[in-house]
Amino acid sequence: MIKEWRRRRAVQRVKPGDGRALQRFRWWQLPFRALFHLHLTSDDGSRQTVYTVDVRHWQNHTSDNLKAHLYRDGRQHAMSRLPAVFPVPGGIVEVRMSPFGLRRCHYVTHDGPEYQLVPDPHSAEGCRARLEREHPALGRAIGLLSLGVLFASLAVLIPQIAEQLTRAEGIAQYTGTFTSPIDLPKWGNTALGLATLTAGTERALRLRYSRLLDGGAG
Repeated sequence: MIKEWRRRRAVQRVKPGDGRALQRFRWWQLPFRALFHLHLTSDDGSRQTVYTVDVRHWQNHTSDNLKAHLYRDGRQHAMSRLPAVFPVPGGIVEVRMSPFGLRRCHYVTHDGPEYQLVPDPHSAEGCRARLEREHPALGRAIGLLSLGVLFASLAVLIPQIAEQLTRAEGIAQYTGTFTSPIDLPKWGNTALGLATLTAGTERALRLRYSRLLDGGAG
């Protein structure tokens, strides 16, 4: 019920596009632009329409007006603030951000099944998907490493938060003062922060998201 209510509200934020042409993906846009495609065939099979979701990461993380753009056959069809829900034939396209990039870009049919859109081969998400196809063992190893880094970051973060909370007199009188067993030097915290950022970004390239791991790390 809550999910449907949120979707209806998101649909109300959609505005029509101005018909501008979709810009080609440039190599220097790799760190801050996501481009995903959806091919839909008409019921009689006579025509195929290509929908494209274009999200600029850098613009989204430096602006209060976060937007996703939907193109139809290479022309801007609609735009919306994020999180976005675009009505398309047979269902909707949902777009959501995480602290590290996209967390969701899926086609959800009216019948219920949902499918992740296909990343543009020139985008960072497309390059990561190609690595997974061509070198599956390496791709899985990188994914497991990213997961391990986020778990390690969480294992360091939770005791530190507990230590800070129990320093308050109002809490300490009931729980006592907790001292974190993990005390990293400044360079260690910096290194762990950079590793966490890298791991979260790698997971975002695969549209993997966990509220505990990726949300907490962000």
